[in-house]
Order: sequence, then C-alpha cells, then structure tokens
Amino acid sequence: MTSRQTRNRDRAERGIPEATVARLPVYLRALHALQERGVATVSSEELAAAAGVNSAKLRKDLSHLGSYGTRGVGYEVEYLVYQISRELGLTQDWVVAIIGVGNLGRALAGYGGFASRGFRVAGLLDADEAIVGQQIAGMTVEHIDRLEDVIAERGVSIAVIATPAAAAQSVCDRVVAAGVTSVLNFAPVVLSVPDGVDVRKVDLSIELQILAFHEQRKAGGPGGYEAAGDGDRPSGTAQYVEAVEL
Repeated sequence: MTSRQTRNRDRAERGIPEATVARLPVYLRALHALQERGVATVSSEELAAAAGVNSAKLRKDLSHLGSYGTRGVGYEVEYLVYQISRELGLTQDWVVAIIGVGNLGRALAGYGGFASRGFRVAGLLDADEAIVGQQIAGMTVEHIDRLEDVIAERGVSIAVIATPAAAAQSVCDRVVAAGVTSVLNFAPVVLSVPDGVDVRKVDLSIELQILAFHEQRKAGGPGGYEAAGDGDRPSGTAQYVEAVEL
C-alpha cells in the first residue's frame, strides 16, 4: 500500500469529509500568506475571512485534524501549517510529469509555486517532434514514447495532462497502466479511469462560461436569480457556487 493510500485510509477512518479535504489547501494558502507577513497567531475569524468561509465551518474543519486553537489566542500559524501540510501529504516531495507542452504545458512547467508546495516537476513530454528536445524551465522535453520509462525511472506520482482533447484519454490510459493513480486533467474532456485512480479536472472554458452567466445576470439578462420564482438561485448556479466555495 502506498503512503497516499495509507493516508486516505487513515483519513476515512477518522471521518474527515471530502469537502473538508477540499478546503484544506485554501486554508494552507492563507496561512502561508500570514507567515510571509510574520504573523505568529491567527483567530478563526481572521483565517476564515482570508479563506472565504465562515468561522464556524473553519473551526469544524480544523477539528477533524485535532486542532482546536486556544481561546482568546487563536491558532498558531506555524503549527497549523504543519498540521495541514502533513494531512495533505505535503511533508514529502511528490514527483510530477507534465504531458503536453503547448502554451499551457509550458506555463505549468515554469510555475514556481509547485516546488514551494512540495511538488517536483521531473518530466516534460510531448508528441510534437518540433517541441521534443527544447529546453523549458531547465528541463528537456522528451518524446511521449518515453512516457512509461520516465514514470518508472523518476518515480512519478502525479501526471498532469495538458494535451489536446483527442489525445487525453489515450495518454491517461498509459499513465494509469504505468502505475500512476493521481491525474490532473487540463484537457477539455472527461477522462474514464478505473477505481482507485483520482482525477481532478480543470476546465478554464467552463469557468469562463460560468462567469459569463453571472455577468449576464448582473446586467439584468436572462438567467437572473429572480427568474427562479421563489427568490432562490437556480440549482445549477447554487451547485457551482458551492463547488467554488469548496
């Protein structure tokens, strides 16, 4: 059993909800910002405001980690960073391969935030002969034919798929067959994976369409909340807002 699988099992045994897990990186980002400002302790209200949640939800989330803070003082920032980092598995390095080195793949390869958060990009792969061999962010782009070798030789734990939609599923099948069980998908397609494989999808076009909906609503166009009849938000929008909150 891998360390990630062990951690998932332990989390399930402790009863940490997936919604809480989804909010932990948001808390961690806010805590890192506090550290950069030299803040030693933070109240639940201040941390909740920085993370965009209510303080009761934050306190409940952190209680799942066994962290309750000190009345009148709050939470110790450094220790809370350690607790959340440990829960998320960020106290060790995770090796990442980026497949698809177009404009998006290049931007991801050059993103400095990976290393500071415990993620080490160890491979860039592409099928385009014109791109293979190029130096990007200090790494040489390798041919997609070497995908399985790169995963095995460098201990890749997470695959980032930034290929065109037509190639994404076949690439995903290959990385899963090679033993990778965590995939971050930027391709505009839903990937089919077997049980035990985690896929997180980032679709920028969908996010822009949701923003377009809200812009239209603010301008008084169709889709406004008032049109729902009872003053509530349409169910689809409510689900999206909840997803963003998570």
